[in-house]
Amino acid sequence: MKLPLDECVPRKRKNHLPGVECQTVPEAGFAGKKNGELLSLAERAGFQVFLTVDRGIEYEQNLRHRTIGVVVIHSKSSRLDDLLPHTAEILKVVGLIRSGQLVKVG
Repeated sequence: MKLPLDECVPRKRKNHLPGVECQTVPEAGFAGKKNGELLSLAERAGFQVFLTVDRGIEYEQNLRHRTIGVVVIHSKSSRLDDLLPHTAEILKVVGLIRSGQLVKVG
């Protein structure tokens, strides 16, 4: 499973998703891109799931015809310590999510 971490997710988060090939958005060369363009670039690069804490993405983007799924982490903050408790749920969802689907965890 190939997954980019949105810029709003701490980059160290990628070290806590065993079995998932993670890159941060800057590592993938997509830094500074807005959500629509970012999702298109991620799809073209072969990513299957996009991980973010941006709760607005479901209202800003029509995912219906996307080949990428989106996981939105609901947490009290975007600090790594607040995101880590959701690891098991993220790993479960990443294995089940379908193209064009948005799933909330937390």
